[in-house]
Amino acid sequence: MPTTAAPPPITPPRFTTARLDALPLEPAYAEEMAAVLADPALYGFTGGEPPAPAALRARYERQCAGSPDPGERWWNWVLRVRAAGDGEAGGEAGGELVGYVQATVRGSRAEIAWVVGTPWQGRGYASEAAQGLAAHLASAGGVRELVAHIHPDHAASAAVALAAGLGPTEEWEDGERRWAASVTLPPVP
Repeated sequence: MPTTAAPPPITPPRFTTARLDALPLEPAYAEEMAAVLADPALYGFTGGEPPAPAALRARYERQCAGSPDPGERWWNWVLRVRAAGDGEAGGEAGGELVGYVQATVRGSRAEIAWVVGTPWQGRGYASEAAQGLAAHLASAGGVRELVAHIHPDHAASAAVALAAGLGPTEEWEDGERRWAASVTLPPVP
């Protein structure tokens, strides 16, 4: 008898990578994340400006409440570098926050994005987080298609997309190229 898959939870499950803990977003992270996102250079390709802690807290409260569309999930995680000596499961008391990843999940499709604060760029955190996110969405979220939109001059973000298995398409939206990938689950041994 066929069954209908349960919708993914509103709050995303946490996941880990080799060096990072991806923790479900909470408004309590706003002050620390405002410092992570404080460099105006982060907004060179996307527009906008560094958020004040109060504005970021209000945004996080809206994001944590979830999409008004019941068929869509807003999944957001902050990225914490695992402190030396933390076990594989990591811990919220570990190292500092360095950025975030997010996914808007609709059925088996997810639009993903990532940001790593300027002081932590160049260490492979964004690629590691995007790869972990792709794997996590496929295994825990039932996602089979990933999409990202990247400014054509943002070489670092394009490299992250490639590392996560996405490739450029011929489609454009608001001056950004659409990148996409089909995701398959590894066979169960």
